[in-house]
Amino acid sequence: MKKLLINLRYLLAPASISLALYGVVQGGALSWLGVFMLGAAIIVDTLVKTQTKGAGFDDEGETNGIAWFQNTVMYVMLPLFICLQIALAVQVSAFMAGAASLTELIGCTLSAGIFLGIGIIYGHELAHTKGFSFTIARLMMALSGKAHFCYAHVYNHHLELGHQDDPATSPRGRTLYKHYPLSGLGQSKFLFMMEKQRLERLGKPFLSHHNRWLTGYAMSLPTIALFWFVGGWAGMAVLATMWLISNFELETLNYLEHYGLYREKGQPIDYRHSWDNSTAFSSWFFIEIGRQGDHHDRGETHFWELDEVGAPDTGHGYFQLFALALMPKVFFKMINESLDKWDNEMASEGELKIAHTVK
Repeated sequence: MKKLLINLRYLLAPASISLALYGVVQGGALSWLGVFMLGAAIIVDTLVKTQTKGAGFDDEGETNGIAWFQNTVMYVMLPLFICLQIALAVQVSAFMAGAASLTELIGCTLSAGIFLGIGIIYGHELAHTKGFSFTIARLMMALSGKAHFCYAHVYNHHLELGHQDDPATSPRGRTLYKHYPLSGLGQSKFLFMMEKQRLERLGKPFLSHHNRWLTGYAMSLPTIALFWFVGGWAGMAVLATMWLISNFELETLNYLEHYGLYREKGQPIDYRHSWDNSTAFSSWFFIEIGRQGDHHDRGETHFWELDEVGAPDTGHGYFQLFALALMPKVFFKMINESLDKWDNEMASEGELKIAHTVK
C-alpha cells in the first residue's frame, strides 16, 4: 500500500491537466479553471514547505517507483495534450461562429497554454530515453513547437551546463524575460548547427527528411493546420499565445534549475552546478524534475529513482520561484542570498573568478 501511495502522488499533474481540459471543453466560467489552478498552486507551494527525498527505496533496496505504471502515465500524456489542443480548437471554432465569447476564448487559451506547458516534465523525462519513448518525447514537445528541445537538452545542456556554451543556463543578473528568447533560440540554433555538420559528414542534403531539426518543426505542422482551419488568423493568434505560454514555462524551468551557477569549461559537472528542489508539492507535481544534481550525474535514470545528493537548494518550490521570477528585483534579492552561500561554501576558485567577471 505504501508503494502504491508513493506512486499515486505523482498524479498531481495528470489530474490537474485533466481538470484544465474539462474546463476548456465546458467553456463558460470553467474556461478559466486552468488559470485558477495555477494561482492556487502558487499559494499552496508558498505555504507548504515540507521537504521530501523522492520516491525512495523499500527495505530490500528496490525502488518504490512502479515502472510500468509511471511509463504508462507518461505515454498517456501525449493523447491527453492532443485532446487539450483539439478542445481549444473547438472553442476557437465556436468563437468564430459567435457561440463563444472573447472572454471564454481568452480563458481557454490561457488555461490550455499553462497546462500544455506542463508537458515539459514528461517530454524531458522521455527525452533521456531511446527509440519509441524518445519519439513520444519529440511529438509531445512538438505540440508546443519545441521538438528541437529533445536533442538540444541531451547533447548541449547536459554537456555544457554552467558554461556560456549552454544557452539554457542563465548567468547572474539576467531576467527571466531576457532568458526566455535567448535560451529558446539558442537551443534551436544548436540543433541547426549539429544537423548541418552531421549531414555534411554523412553526405546528405540539409533539406531532407534526414534533418532532425527540420523534421522536428514538421511535427508541429498538424497543430498549425488545425488552428488555421478552425480560425484563420484568429486561430494563429490563439496558437501563438498558447505556444508563448508553454514555451515560457519551459524556459522558466531552465532558468530556475541553473541560474547563476558557473562551471569552468572542461571541468566535470558536479552536484553543485544545479539547484535542487525538494519541496513536496513541487517534487510530486513536477515528477522529481527538481532532483537536478542527481539527474545531471545520472541522466538516463528514471525520475522515481533519483535521490537527494546534497546539491544547493533555495528551499522554495517551483511554483513560488516562478511567481518570484516574474518580479526580477524580488527574485534577485532572494536568489542572491543563496548564491552568496554557494560562492562561500561550494564554488571553486575558477568559478568564483567567472562569477566576478561575467555580466
